Amino acid sequence: MSRAAPPRARLQAQATLELRLLLRNGENLLVAFGIPAGLLVLFALVDVLPTADQPPVDFLLPGVLVAATMGSALVALAISTGFDRDYLVLKRLGTTPLRRRELVAAKIGAILAVQVIQVALMVGIAVALGWPVALPLRPLGGAAAVAALALGTAAFAGIGLALAGRLRATLTLALANTLFVLLLGGSGLFFPLDALPAGVRAVVGLLPSAALVELLRGALGPAPLLLTDWGVLAVWALGAPAVAARVFRWE
Repeated sequence: MSRAAPPRARLQAQATLELRLLLRNGENLLVAFGIPAGLLVLFALVDVLPTADQPPVDFLLPGVLVAATMGSALVALAISTGFDRDYLVLKRLGTTPLRRRELVAAKIGAILAVQVIQVALMVGIAVALGWPVALPLRPLGGAAAVAALALGTAAFAGIGLALAGRLRATLTLALANTLFVLLLGGSGLFFPLDALPAGVRAVVGLLPSAALVELLRGALGPAPLLLTDWGVLAVWALGAPAVAARVFRWE
């Protein structure tokens, strides 16, 4: 990377490299594509969810999109970055003109590109399972879904990079997987958030996973799109990457 290269060129070059590395790793592909697709197929075909008033795939798709987003933006990104840091790959990058905020932005940009593939795959599977493409039924539903996923991706990537940029790789691995399970459990993937007690629901509603699921259910179906969910997700999307850029260390 030439010292004369402008910031935009540095950012594009690093984002392209990050995308290649993400798509070449089998474990990343499993957590980003395999597990969410498996959850969608399994629970759409096995009648165990409390969704008597709607087909299971209608209820599942928003939550599975969130699981896919967390799998790539939080788990895969945090673990790969953490080991790059332990193996001093990031230290070598630190000797180049690439800035910390550019590295964070490049990694988030690569995850956004992966997210495009994830959405196409999950929606394709959902349609094959009988999901009616509901986006045209709600004005600007598609735009709302894209905006929500972009905010969610930025939020989860920021969390993952904050862990990877400060902790040892093995601790990052453990925490990233633990957060994935906790956020997945609190996202309403397998149950409506209305089923929770009021106090618990108020706390869970502050999680980025829950806010993203609710927004996707509103964008892809008849549920309302609430400003409170947009506000929660926007705070995470702005705050988590900012924290990551501040605490990130090359080694």
